[in-house]
Amino acid sequence: MHSLSDYDFTLPSELIAQLPLSERSASRLLHVDGDQLIDRQFTDMVELLSPGDLLVFNDTRVLKARFFGVKATGGKVEVLVERVIDNRTVHAQVRASKSPPAGARICLAEAFDVIVGERVGEFYTLIFPADVFELIEAHGRLPLPPYIAHTADAFDETRYQTVYAREPGAVAAPTAGLHFDLALLERLRQKGVSFAYVTLHVGAGTFQPVRTENLAEHKMHTEWYTITPETVNAVGATKAAGGNVVAVGTTSLRALESASQSGVLQAGGADTALFITPGYAFKTVDRLITNFHLPKSTLLMLVSAFTGYNVIKAAYAHAIARQYRFFSYGDAMLLTYRPNGDETVEN
Repeated sequence: MHSLSDYDFTLPSELIAQLPLSERSASRLLHVDGDQLIDRQFTDMVELLSPGDLLVFNDTRVLKARFFGVKATGGKVEVLVERVIDNRTVHAQVRASKSPPAGARICLAEAFDVIVGERVGEFYTLIFPADVFELIEAHGRLPLPPYIAHTADAFDETRYQTVYAREPGAVAAPTAGLHFDLALLERLRQKGVSFAYVTLHVGAGTFQPVRTENLAEHKMHTEWYTITPETVNAVGATKAAGGNVVAVGTTSLRALESASQSGVLQAGGADTALFITPGYAFKTVDRLITNFHLPKSTLLMLVSAFTGYNVIKAAYAHAIARQYRFFSYGDAMLLTYRPNGDETVEN
């Protein structure tokens, strides 16, 4: 079993992408093919996928989940909505000099008041005065990841959403999907690649580093996912015909694997706290499209489990040497599941 320090690496700060490229599909793609690391463009995905393959996208939509507010006492507050519970209730992170007690009133965005409810772990329950989604859309701000230095603007509000986003509920984008534009999707469709969708509402916990050296002691954050019968049927048909199930992003993969714990993919919705580390046997996903992840992150452990620890270590060293762009607005990788894939690869 690896330890946390095994997943650390040094990344030059200039490789952290601060802005998206002018065109979504203009990103670079590092194709990990057996023992080879091949530098490509993301549009090469058309030739790298085969007719009969199934792309599974996460159709969650990022909420304008960040608010600045004022307590009744005059103290300043920052709120990040983590999860919408119902049309009047959310769980949220609340940053304030002094924690607001239950029953306290907070004015958000100089527009409306919320009432503080009970604590749920690290989150506060907040009661909204009207429809949550309408108030968030009208008054909230898009929450960019903590490693992006600028405040979200109108360009980010477009580009930090996938072109197929439709189910509001995430506080972070499923970033592997940001590389797909409508033209590329049409080329893939014409190639004979099929599409299916899951919904996993990405939480802010996706950016939290693991803090325990012993990975077995790490408590994974939970996220809500939904998988429809149509997607289950599409996956079954793809497998039966010998095609590959290709997860677009670690969030799509987590949803599919969480719903496959019985050994068979099942439709429905549930919370998942699935923590994937090397040694995990993947049950549904054959290939993975993913961005480059943070040091010491659960997502770096996930991709190491998928295609081999040494493989990923070599791939990241290759990407840094060739100045790939990292993290949410960065470049991408195409990985294939290797059940015993811990070999070293050629740089």
